[in-house]
Amino acid sequence: MPRRQAHPPRLTPLSSAEPARGRASSSGAAWLTAAFAAFVASLGIVGADALWAVPLGHEVAQGRLPGSIPFAAAVTAGWHDVPAGAELVLWSLYHALGGYRGLFVAQVAAAAAGFGALAAGLRAEATEATVLVVSAIVLLGSLPAVVVVGVSGASLAFFPLLAWVLERDARTADGRVWLAVPLLAVWGNLHGGVLAGWALLACYAVLGRARRGAGEALALVAAATLALFLNPALWRTPSYYRHVFGSEVARRGTDLWSPLGTGGFDVLLVAAAAALMALALLRGVRMRLWEAAALLGLAAATVHVARTGVFLLFLAAYPAARGLRLRALQPGLLRAAAAAFAAGAVFSVAFGRHAPGSSELAAVAARTRAPVLATPVLGQQVAEAGGRVWVGNPIDAFRRGDQRLYLDWTSGRSGGAGAVRHAAYVLVARGSAAGAAAAADARLSLVRQDAAALLYRVRGS
Repeated sequence: MPRRQAHPPRLTPLSSAEPARGRASSSGAAWLTAAFAAFVASLGIVGADALWAVPLGHEVAQGRLPGSIPFAAAVTAGWHDVPAGAELVLWSLYHALGGYRGLFVAQVAAAAAGFGALAAGLRAEATEATVLVVSAIVLLGSLPAVVVVGVSGASLAFFPLLAWVLERDARTADGRVWLAVPLLAVWGNLHGGVLAGWALLACYAVLGRARRGAGEALALVAAATLALFLNPALWRTPSYYRHVFGSEVARRGTDLWSPLGTGGFDVLLVAAAAALMALALLRGVRMRLWEAAALLGLAAATVHVARTGVFLLFLAAYPAARGLRLRALQPGLLRAAAAAFAAGAVFSVAFGRHAPGSSELAAVAARTRAPVLATPVLGQQVAEAGGRVWVGNPIDAFRRGDQRLYLDWTSGRSGGAGAVRHAAYVLVARGSAAGAAAAADARLSLVRQDAAALLYRVRGS
Protein backbone atom coordinates (compact mmCIF):
# COMPACT_ATOMS: atom_id res chain seq x y z
CA MET A 1 0.00 0.00 0.00
CA PRO A 2 1.31 3.49 -0.69
CA ARG A 3 2.40 5.30 2.42
CA ARG A 4 0.40 8.34 3.46
CA GLN A 5 2.45 11.46 3.22
CA ALA A 6 2.85 13.27 6.54
CA HIS A 7 2.23 16.98 6.50
CA PRO A 8 3.73 19.41 9.02
CA PRO A 9 1.37 21.44 11.23
CA ARG A 10 0.03 24.47 9.43
CA LEU A 11 -1.35 27.79 10.55
CA THR A 12 -4.90 27.76 9.24
CA PRO A 13 -8.17 29.43 10.10
CA LEU A 14 -10.46 27.00 11.88
CA SER A 15 -13.97 26.51 10.60
CA SER A 16 -16.73 27.92 12.75
CA ALA A 17 -18.48 24.58 12.43
CA GLU A 18 -15.57 22.64 13.91
CA PRO A 19 -16.79 21.00 17.10
CA ALA A 20 -15.09 21.87 20.36
CA ARG A 21 -13.22 18.91 21.75
CA GLY A 22 -12.76 18.09 25.38
CA ARG A 23 -15.71 20.21 26.45
CA ALA A 24 -15.90 20.42 30.24
CA SER A 25 -18.93 19.08 32.01
CA SER A 26 -19.19 21.55 34.88
CA SER A 27 -18.22 25.09 35.87
CA GLY A 28 -15.95 24.09 38.73
CA ALA A 29 -12.77 25.23 36.97
CA ALA A 30 -14.23 28.66 36.20
CA TRP A 31 -15.31 29.20 39.81
CA LEU A 32 -11.98 28.03 41.18
CA THR A 33 -10.00 30.19 38.77
CA ALA A 34 -12.08 33.26 39.60
CA ALA A 35 -11.83 32.64 43.35
CA PHE A 36 -8.07 32.10 43.27
CA ALA A 37 -7.51 35.26 41.20
CA ALA A 38 -9.67 37.19 43.67
CA PHE A 39 -7.63 35.85 46.58
CA VAL A 40 -4.34 36.85 44.95
CA ALA A 41 -5.71 40.33 44.20
CA SER A 42 -6.80 40.74 47.81
CA LEU A 43 -3.15 40.43 48.90
CA GLY A 44 -2.00 43.31 46.71
CA ILE A 45 -1.10 46.95 47.21
CA VAL A 46 -2.60 50.30 46.23
CA GLY A 47 -0.72 51.67 43.23
CA ALA A 48 -0.02 55.21 42.12
CA ASP A 49 -2.73 54.93 39.46
CA ALA A 50 -5.69 54.58 41.82
CA LEU A 51 -6.41 57.35 44.30
CA TRP A 52 -6.66 60.24 41.84
CA ALA A 53 -9.98 58.81 40.66
CA VAL A 54 -11.57 59.32 44.08
CA PRO A 55 -11.63 63.17 44.25
CA LEU A 56 -12.53 63.34 40.56
CA GLY A 57 -15.31 60.85 41.19
CA HIS A 58 -16.68 63.21 43.81
CA GLU A 59 -16.95 65.92 41.15
CA VAL A 60 -18.79 63.54 38.82
CA ALA A 61 -21.14 62.45 41.60
CA GLN A 62 -22.02 66.11 42.18
CA GLY A 63 -22.98 66.48 38.53
CA ARG A 64 -19.83 68.38 37.55
CA LEU A 65 -17.82 66.81 34.72
CA PRO A 66 -14.24 68.03 35.25
CA GLY A 67 -12.68 70.04 32.42
CA SER A 68 -9.52 70.38 34.48
CA ILE A 69 -8.01 68.82 37.61
CA PRO A 70 -9.71 70.66 40.50
CA PHE A 71 -7.11 69.69 43.11
CA ALA A 72 -4.11 70.83 41.03
CA ALA A 73 -2.36 74.21 41.31
CA ALA A 74 -0.69 73.85 37.89
CA VAL A 75 -2.61 74.61 34.70
CA THR A 76 -4.82 71.75 33.45
CA ALA A 77 -7.52 73.65 31.55
CA GLY A 78 -8.82 71.81 28.50
CA TRP A 79 -8.45 68.29 29.87
CA HIS A 80 -11.18 65.86 28.76
CA ASP A 81 -12.46 63.37 31.31
CA VAL A 82 -13.00 60.16 29.33
CA PRO A 83 -12.71 57.66 32.26
CA ALA A 84 -15.40 59.39 34.33
CA GLY A 85 -17.17 56.05 34.83
CA ALA A 86 -14.16 54.58 36.62
CA GLU A 87 -13.89 57.67 38.80
CA LEU A 88 -17.52 57.42 39.84
CA VAL A 89 -17.27 53.69 40.59
CA LEU A 90 -14.08 54.02 42.66
CA TRP A 91 -15.37 57.06 44.54
CA SER A 92 -18.58 55.20 45.39
CA LEU A 93 -16.75 52.12 46.65
CA TYR A 94 -14.20 54.22 48.52
CA HIS A 95 -16.88 56.01 50.53
CA ALA A 96 -19.30 53.11 50.86
CA LEU A 97 -16.79 50.53 52.08
CA GLY A 98 -14.45 52.48 54.32
CA GLY A 99 -11.73 53.95 52.14
CA TYR A 100 -9.01 51.77 50.68
CA ARG A 101 -11.04 48.63 51.32
CA GLY A 102 -13.42 49.82 48.60
CA LEU A 103 -10.57 50.09 46.10
CA PHE A 104 -9.54 46.53 46.92
CA VAL A 105 -13.10 45.35 46.39
CA ALA A 106 -12.97 46.84 42.88
CA GLN A 107 -9.64 45.12 42.14
CA VAL A 108 -10.79 41.78 43.55
CA ALA A 109 -13.99 41.94 41.51
CA ALA A 110 -12.05 42.81 38.34
CA ALA A 111 -9.61 39.93 38.84
CA ALA A 112 -12.43 37.47 39.54
CA ALA A 113 -14.42 38.61 36.50
CA GLY A 114 -11.43 38.56 34.18
CA PHE A 115 -10.06 35.18 35.14
CA GLY A 116 -13.52 33.71 35.50
CA ALA A 117 -14.25 34.79 31.91
CA LEU A 118 -10.95 33.31 30.78
CA ALA A 119 -11.70 29.96 32.40
CA ALA A 120 -15.27 29.91 31.07
CA GLY A 121 -14.01 30.57 27.57
CA LEU A 122 -11.36 27.85 27.80
CA ARG A 123 -13.91 25.31 29.10
CA ALA A 124 -15.48 25.13 25.67
CA GLU A 125 -12.29 23.65 24.25
CA ALA A 126 -10.50 21.93 27.12
CA THR A 127 -10.93 19.80 30.23
CA GLU A 128 -11.11 21.43 33.64
CA ALA A 129 -7.60 20.31 34.55
CA THR A 130 -6.29 21.96 31.40
CA VAL A 131 -8.22 25.13 32.18
CA LEU A 132 -6.66 25.31 35.64
CA VAL A 133 -3.11 24.78 34.38
CA VAL A 134 -3.40 27.33 31.58
CA SER A 135 -5.15 29.90 33.80
CA ALA A 136 -2.47 29.47 36.47
CA ILE A 137 0.23 30.25 33.89
CA VAL A 138 -1.64 33.38 32.80
CA LEU A 139 -2.05 34.48 36.42
CA LEU A 140 1.62 33.95 37.18
CA GLY A 141 2.70 36.01 34.19
CA SER A 142 0.29 38.85 34.92
CA LEU A 143 0.88 39.26 38.67
CA PRO A 144 1.53 43.03 38.58
CA ALA A 145 -1.81 43.64 36.85
CA VAL A 146 -3.56 41.52 39.49
CA VAL A 147 -1.93 42.67 42.72
CA VAL A 148 -1.49 46.40 42.07
CA VAL A 149 -4.77 48.23 42.66
CA GLY A 150 -5.43 50.85 40.02
CA VAL A 151 -7.83 52.22 37.43
CA SER A 152 -6.37 49.71 34.97
CA GLY A 153 -8.19 46.94 36.86
CA ALA A 154 -11.12 47.56 34.51
CA SER A 155 -9.07 46.27 31.58
CA LEU A 156 -8.12 43.20 33.60
CA ALA A 157 -11.82 42.32 33.57
CA PHE A 158 -12.92 43.50 30.13
CA PHE A 159 -10.19 42.17 27.84
CA PRO A 160 -10.78 38.50 28.73
CA LEU A 161 -14.54 39.10 28.49
CA LEU A 162 -14.06 40.41 24.96
CA ALA A 163 -11.73 37.53 24.05
CA TRP A 164 -14.38 35.08 25.30
CA VAL A 165 -17.03 36.69 23.06
CA LEU A 166 -14.76 36.56 20.00
CA GLU A 167 -13.57 33.00 20.58
CA ARG A 168 -17.15 31.84 21.01
CA ASP A 169 -18.20 33.52 17.79
CA ALA A 170 -15.22 31.98 15.95
CA ARG A 171 -16.61 28.54 16.88
CA THR A 172 -20.35 29.02 16.65
CA ALA A 173 -21.07 32.18 14.59
CA ASP A 174 -24.31 32.64 16.54
CA GLY A 175 -24.43 36.42 16.29
CA ARG A 176 -23.44 37.11 19.88
CA VAL A 177 -20.32 38.85 18.63
CA TRP A 178 -22.40 42.03 18.62
CA LEU A 179 -22.25 41.93 22.41
CA ALA A 180 -18.71 43.20 21.94
CA VAL A 181 -20.03 46.63 20.96
CA PRO A 182 -21.76 47.55 24.26
CA LEU A 183 -18.88 45.87 26.08
CA LEU A 184 -16.44 48.29 24.41
CA ALA A 185 -18.74 51.22 25.16
CA VAL A 186 -18.75 50.45 28.88
CA TRP A 187 -15.03 49.66 28.91
CA GLY A 188 -14.24 52.98 27.23
CA ASN A 189 -15.76 54.85 30.17
CA LEU A 190 -13.46 53.02 32.57
CA HIS A 191 -9.95 52.73 31.11
CA GLY A 192 -7.89 53.47 28.02
CA GLY A 193 -7.07 49.79 27.61
CA VAL A 194 -10.24 49.72 25.51
CA LEU A 195 -8.04 50.62 22.54
CA ALA A 196 -6.39 47.20 22.78
CA GLY A 197 -9.86 45.66 22.83
CA TRP A 198 -10.90 47.63 19.77
CA ALA A 199 -7.78 46.48 17.92
CA LEU A 200 -8.49 42.85 18.84
CA LEU A 201 -12.07 43.12 17.60
CA ALA A 202 -10.95 44.76 14.36
CA CYS A 203 -8.39 41.99 13.81
CA TYR A 204 -11.06 39.34 14.34
CA ALA A 205 -13.57 41.09 12.07
CA VAL A 206 -11.11 41.46 9.19
CA LEU A 207 -9.29 38.12 9.40
CA GLY A 208 -12.04 35.95 10.86
CA ARG A 209 -15.56 37.30 10.52
CA ALA A 210 -15.08 38.73 7.02
CA ARG A 211 -14.94 35.21 5.58
CA ARG A 212 -18.61 34.80 6.45
CA GLY A 213 -19.67 38.24 5.32
CA ALA A 214 -17.54 41.27 4.58
CA GLY A 215 -20.45 43.66 5.03
CA GLU A 216 -21.25 42.50 8.53
CA ALA A 217 -17.56 42.56 9.46
CA LEU A 218 -17.24 46.18 8.35
CA ALA A 219 -20.43 47.09 10.20
CA LEU A 220 -19.02 45.47 13.33
CA VAL A 221 -15.82 47.52 13.13
CA ALA A 222 -17.79 50.70 12.47
CA ALA A 223 -20.07 50.09 15.47
CA ALA A 224 -17.07 49.28 17.68
CA THR A 225 -15.39 52.51 16.59
CA LEU A 226 -18.50 54.50 17.41
CA ALA A 227 -18.61 52.83 20.82
CA LEU A 228 -15.22 54.39 21.67
CA PHE A 229 -16.87 57.82 21.51
CA LEU A 230 -19.76 56.96 23.84
CA ASN A 231 -18.27 58.64 26.90
CA PRO A 232 -18.57 62.13 28.44
CA ALA A 233 -15.90 63.53 26.09
CA LEU A 234 -17.81 62.42 22.97
CA TRP A 235 -16.09 63.88 19.86
CA ARG A 236 -13.20 65.10 22.01
CA THR A 237 -12.20 61.53 22.86
CA PRO A 238 -9.27 61.47 20.37
CA SER A 239 -7.83 64.56 22.06
CA TYR A 240 -7.80 62.73 25.39
CA TYR A 241 -5.95 59.74 23.94
CA ARG A 242 -3.54 61.99 22.06
CA HIS A 243 -2.50 63.60 25.35
CA VAL A 244 -2.19 60.19 27.05
CA PHE A 245 0.09 58.76 24.36
CA GLY A 246 1.99 62.04 24.08
CA SER A 247 2.56 62.44 27.81
CA GLU A 248 6.09 62.75 29.16
CA VAL A 249 5.76 59.42 30.96
CA ALA A 250 4.90 57.68 27.68
CA ARG A 251 7.72 59.42 25.85
CA ARG A 252 10.26 58.45 28.50
CA GLY A 253 8.97 54.91 28.84
CA THR A 254 8.79 54.96 32.63
CA ASP A 255 6.34 53.76 35.28
CA LEU A 256 3.26 52.26 33.59
CA TRP A 257 4.87 52.87 30.21
CA SER A 258 8.07 50.95 30.92
CA PRO A 259 9.24 48.67 28.10
CA LEU A 260 9.88 44.98 28.58
CA GLY A 261 13.08 44.52 30.58
CA THR A 262 14.95 41.99 32.65
CA GLY A 263 13.22 42.53 35.99
CA GLY A 264 11.61 39.70 37.90
CA PHE A 265 8.04 40.34 36.75
CA ASP A 266 9.13 40.82 33.14
CA VAL A 267 10.97 37.50 33.23
CA LEU A 268 7.82 35.84 34.60
CA LEU A 269 5.80 37.40 31.79
CA VAL A 270 8.15 36.12 29.11
CA ALA A 271 8.32 32.68 30.72
CA ALA A 272 4.51 32.48 30.89
CA ALA A 273 4.16 33.51 27.25
CA ALA A 274 6.76 30.95 26.20
CA ALA A 275 5.03 28.22 28.22
CA LEU A 276 1.67 28.97 26.60
CA MET A 277 3.15 28.82 23.12
CA ALA A 278 4.93 25.57 23.97
CA LEU A 279 1.60 24.07 25.08
CA ALA A 280 0.02 25.18 21.81
CA LEU A 281 2.68 23.22 19.94
CA LEU A 282 2.21 19.98 21.88
CA ARG A 283 -0.32 18.60 19.40
CA GLY A 284 0.54 20.81 16.49
CA VAL A 285 -0.31 24.45 15.99
CA ARG A 286 -4.09 24.91 16.15
CA MET A 287 -4.20 28.67 15.97
CA ARG A 288 -6.78 30.70 14.13
CA LEU A 289 -5.44 33.21 11.64
CA TRP A 290 -6.84 36.21 13.49
CA GLU A 291 -5.41 34.90 16.76
CA ALA A 292 -1.95 34.63 15.22
CA ALA A 293 -2.10 38.18 13.84
CA ALA A 294 -3.37 39.57 17.14
CA LEU A 295 -0.72 37.72 19.13
CA LEU A 296 2.04 39.11 16.92
CA GLY A 297 0.69 42.62 17.41
CA LEU A 298 0.38 42.20 21.17
CA ALA A 299 3.89 40.73 21.38
CA ALA A 300 5.30 43.79 19.62
CA ALA A 301 3.29 46.08 21.88
CA THR A 302 4.54 44.21 24.97
CA VAL A 303 8.17 44.78 24.00
CA HIS A 304 7.38 48.51 23.83
CA VAL A 305 5.12 48.66 26.93
CA ALA A 306 5.46 45.65 29.23
CA ARG A 307 2.03 45.96 30.86
CA THR A 308 0.45 45.07 27.50
CA GLY A 309 1.72 41.56 28.16
CA VAL A 310 -1.33 40.70 30.25
CA PHE A 311 -3.47 40.98 27.10
CA LEU A 312 -0.99 38.79 25.23
CA LEU A 313 -1.30 36.07 27.88
CA PHE A 314 -5.11 36.15 27.97
CA LEU A 315 -5.29 35.58 24.21
CA ALA A 316 -2.44 33.06 24.05
CA ALA A 317 -4.29 30.93 26.60
CA TYR A 318 -6.78 29.73 23.96
CA PRO A 319 -4.39 27.99 21.55
CA ALA A 320 -2.46 26.71 24.57
CA ALA A 321 -5.60 25.05 25.97
CA ARG A 322 -6.22 23.35 22.62
CA GLY A 323 -2.78 21.81 22.71
CA LEU A 324 -2.94 20.37 26.24
CA ARG A 325 -5.14 17.41 27.17
CA LEU A 326 -5.41 16.48 30.86
CA ARG A 327 -7.86 14.23 32.65
CA ALA A 328 -10.98 15.67 34.23
CA LEU A 329 -11.10 16.51 37.94
CA GLN A 330 -13.69 15.89 40.62
CA PRO A 331 -16.26 18.74 40.48
CA GLY A 332 -16.83 18.59 44.24
CA LEU A 333 -13.15 19.14 44.94
CA LEU A 334 -13.05 22.14 42.61
CA ARG A 335 -16.08 23.76 44.24
CA ALA A 336 -14.65 23.21 47.73
CA ALA A 337 -11.34 24.80 46.74
CA ALA A 338 -13.20 27.71 45.11
CA ALA A 339 -15.18 28.32 48.31
CA ALA A 340 -11.99 28.28 50.38
CA PHE A 341 -10.21 30.83 48.19
CA ALA A 342 -13.31 33.01 48.02
CA ALA A 343 -13.52 33.02 51.81
CA GLY A 344 -9.82 33.87 51.96
CA ALA A 345 -10.33 36.82 49.63
CA VAL A 346 -13.24 38.14 51.70
CA PHE A 347 -11.24 37.80 54.92
CA SER A 348 -8.19 39.52 53.42
CA VAL A 349 -10.20 42.47 52.13
CA ALA A 350 -12.18 42.81 55.35
CA PHE A 351 -9.31 42.58 57.83
CA GLY A 352 -6.12 43.25 55.86
CA ARG A 353 -4.04 46.40 56.24
CA HIS A 354 -4.52 48.35 53.02
CA ALA A 355 -3.50 51.95 53.71
CA PRO A 356 -0.52 53.10 51.59
CA GLY A 357 1.58 56.21 52.07
CA SER A 358 0.73 58.43 55.03
CA SER A 359 -2.86 59.62 55.34
CA GLU A 360 -1.96 61.53 58.52
CA LEU A 361 0.76 63.72 56.98
CA ALA A 362 -1.30 64.13 53.81
CA ALA A 363 -4.17 65.47 55.91
CA VAL A 364 -1.81 67.90 57.67
CA ALA A 365 -0.56 69.18 54.32
CA ALA A 366 -4.10 69.41 52.95
CA ARG A 367 -5.27 71.59 55.84
CA THR A 368 -2.76 74.28 54.91
CA ARG A 369 -4.69 74.87 51.65
CA ALA A 370 -1.31 75.70 50.09
CA PRO A 371 0.16 73.93 47.03
CA VAL A 372 1.96 70.71 47.96
CA LEU A 373 4.70 69.05 45.94
CA ALA A 374 4.32 65.34 46.69
CA THR A 375 5.33 61.93 45.39
CA PRO A 376 2.45 60.20 43.52
CA VAL A 377 0.58 58.21 46.19
CA LEU A 378 1.07 60.89 48.85
CA GLY A 379 -0.08 63.58 46.43
CA GLN A 380 -3.27 61.65 45.75
CA GLN A 381 -3.85 61.36 49.49
CA VAL A 382 -3.48 65.13 49.81
CA ALA A 383 -6.09 65.58 47.06
CA GLU A 384 -8.45 63.06 48.67
CA ALA A 385 -8.13 64.95 51.97
CA GLY A 386 -9.28 68.14 50.24
CA GLY A 387 -5.88 69.73 49.65
CA ARG A 388 -4.05 70.95 46.56
CA VAL A 389 -1.02 69.52 44.82
CA TRP A 390 1.13 71.22 42.23
CA VAL A 391 1.24 68.30 39.76
CA GLY A 392 0.09 64.70 40.15
CA ASN A 393 -2.00 62.05 38.46
CA PRO A 394 -3.51 61.95 35.89
CA ILE A 395 -0.26 63.47 34.66
CA ASP A 396 -1.37 63.69 31.03
CA ALA A 397 -3.71 66.52 32.07
CA PHE A 398 -0.79 68.89 32.71
CA ARG A 399 1.40 70.89 30.36
CA ARG A 400 4.42 69.03 29.03
CA GLY A 401 6.90 71.37 30.73
CA ASP A 402 5.27 70.80 34.12
CA GLN A 403 5.16 67.06 33.51
CA ARG A 404 8.86 67.03 32.69
CA LEU A 405 9.80 69.05 35.76
CA TYR A 406 7.69 66.91 38.08
CA LEU A 407 9.04 63.62 36.73
CA ASP A 408 12.62 64.90 37.10
CA TRP A 409 11.82 65.79 40.71
CA THR A 410 10.24 62.45 41.60
CA SER A 411 13.23 60.62 40.12
CA GLY A 412 15.68 62.74 42.13
CA ARG A 413 17.30 64.40 39.12
CA SER A 414 18.95 67.76 39.56
CA GLY A 415 16.82 69.12 36.72
CA GLY A 416 13.75 68.73 38.91
CA ALA A 417 14.93 71.04 41.68
CA GLY A 418 12.92 73.89 40.20
CA ALA A 419 9.67 72.10 41.05
CA VAL A 420 10.09 73.15 44.69
CA ARG A 421 9.51 76.80 43.70
CA HIS A 422 5.91 75.95 42.80
CA ALA A 423 4.93 74.69 46.26
CA ALA A 424 4.69 75.80 49.87
CA TYR A 425 5.12 72.26 51.25
CA VAL A 426 6.95 69.15 50.09
CA LEU A 427 5.71 65.68 51.05
CA VAL A 428 7.93 62.72 50.18
CA ALA A 429 7.97 59.00 50.86
CA ARG A 430 10.83 57.62 52.95
CA GLY A 431 13.44 55.89 50.83
CA SER A 432 12.31 57.55 47.60
CA ALA A 433 14.62 59.39 45.23
CA ALA A 434 12.65 62.58 45.84
CA GLY A 435 13.02 62.02 49.59
CA ALA A 436 16.79 61.80 49.31
CA ALA A 437 16.87 65.03 47.32
CA ALA A 438 14.59 66.77 49.82
CA ALA A 439 16.80 65.79 52.76
CA ALA A 440 19.74 67.59 51.13
CA ASP A 441 17.75 70.64 49.97
CA ALA A 442 18.60 73.73 52.05
CA ARG A 443 15.35 75.40 50.93
CA LEU A 444 13.31 72.92 52.98
CA SER A 445 12.70 72.69 56.72
CA LEU A 446 11.25 69.53 58.27
CA VAL A 447 7.79 69.99 59.79
CA ARG A 448 6.64 66.48 60.65
CA GLN A 449 7.50 62.89 59.88
CA ASP A 450 6.28 59.37 60.48
CA ALA A 451 7.34 55.87 59.53
CA ALA A 452 6.29 56.31 55.90
CA ALA A 453 6.79 59.95 54.91
CA LEU A 454 8.30 63.34 55.69
CA LEU A 455 6.63 66.74 55.40
CA TYR A 456 8.77 69.82 54.69
CA ARG A 457 7.96 73.50 54.48
CA VAL A 458 9.54 75.54 51.73
CA ARG A 459 11.49 78.36 53.41
CA GLY A 460 10.18 81.81 52.51
CA SER A 461 6.97 80.46 50.94
